[in-house]
Amino acid sequence: MSTATKVDLKRELAMLYRPHAGGPRFVDVPELGFLMVDGQGDPESATSFMDAVGALYSTAYTLKFGLRKLGLDFTVMPLEALWWVDGPEPFAFDRRGAWRWTAMIAVPDEVTPVEVGEARVTVADKRDVPSLRLLRFERFLEGLSVQVTHVGPYSAEGPTIEGMHAFIRDRGCAPRGRHHEIYLSDPKRTPAERLKTIVRQPVQAA
Repeated sequence: MSTATKVDLKRELAMLYRPHAGGPRFVDVPELGFLMVDGQGDPESATSFMDAVGALYSTAYTLKFGLRKLGLDFTVMPLEALWWVDGPEPFAFDRRGAWRWTAMIAVPDEVTPVEVGEARVTVADKRDVPSLRLLRFERFLEGLSVQVTHVGPYSAEGPTIEGMHAFIRDRGCAPRGRHHEIYLSDPKRTPAERLKTIVRQPVQAA
């Protein structure tokens, strides 16, 4: 019996997906494939965000088990999200009701839109997943970015984010694109003070 090829993006892209000590640093983020669900509102009070998370993980694990039968085994990646507000102003951390977001999970390059579509059908046949109809597969390129690891509650990210943006300005760069967070800890199992989140901001020359 042949052994499945194993893909672990978290290990292969350790500079992007593993927490690091110290302050902000530059990273070059390649184009990656993602399962994505768009939504709006405060993730702590609106059910839509958790519905999106359920759709993403249900599809990701269905893909994993389906592709394993075809000789590809991959590690399911952590939840990520892009955050922004409508209009020209920068992302406003205190206007939670106006937040727009894209919840997403990275998948290996071997995953195709056809396989994602088949996984969606399989999930829909087994359970009711409200946000499944909104799920899509998309290639996404961020390029040059600055990221930093935040340890602690999500609500206490402000100083970490401010420090990251000060780093960006001091290096002669300017933010571009959307505020990006990667959630390395399970908030249901990890005390708030020990949560680890990678905070990322794409940048360009000022």
